[in-house]
Amino acid sequence: MKKTFPLLVCIVLLSSFTDNPVSFYNSQSRFPRVREAIKQKGQFVNELLASKGINARDFDIFLRIFKKEREVELWAKNKKSSTFTLIKVYNSCASSGVLGPKRRSGDRQTPEGFYNVDAFNPASHYNLSFRVSYPNISDLKFADPINPGDNIFIHGSCLTIGCIPVGDDFIQELYLIAVKAKSSGQDIPVHIFPTKMTDEAYAQLKTEFSSNASLLEFWSWLKPGYDYFEKNKSLPIIMVDENTGKYLIK
Repeated sequence: MKKTFPLLVCIVLLSSFTDNPVSFYNSQSRFPRVREAIKQKGQFVNELLASKGINARDFDIFLRIFKKEREVELWAKNKKSSTFTLIKVYNSCASSGVLGPKRRSGDRQTPEGFYNVDAFNPASHYNLSFRVSYPNISDLKFADPINPGDNIFIHGSCLTIGCIPVGDDFIQELYLIAVKAKSSGQDIPVHIFPTKMTDEAYAQLKTEFSSNASLLEFWSWLKPGYDYFEKNKSLPIIMVDENTGKYLIK
């Protein structure tokens, strides 16, 4: 019998995840770039969330990234709500690599799969940044066992070798919103897809990459997660088969 286990991530501190999540916003506010972001974008962020009916003191967010479209979708919900609302779509202002998952350090690939935000960097080389939890349990089944790569960030600036840059202006918004969500006690999910996996787009992928059976199999593991959220506007429970590394969606 195949065994499954929940998709978990390891929390690694770059700046300051704290034992008390309520104080996380305050601890981040000590950093100059975060203070500047609050000055420039704090009111806008609160108004943006309020315009969608989101309580800026008690909410969850979800980030969904599409590599081909170079889009970062920001979704949010109030803690007591079961469904997410689309808040804003940000453009990734640079990209590298090709469609397909990341499998080793230096391959210039942006990962594909199901992740969380596992660290914040308020003193990044790229203004502000927060990290995606690559490699996860599934990735480690397929990635280079010695050097799978790591440190995949959503960040400012417009340079990348596998990360997701949104520019300095927009990272201020996203960073503040992510810090606020973390301060309300959330582990922030990040789902990264090769493209918007509608039935039509998925059919095009299967045609374009018909000679790459392993890649098509991998993408077939991602599509149910996309479909579940599209249908329900809530997050699926994601498991990983410990023998195959396959994502299983409940």
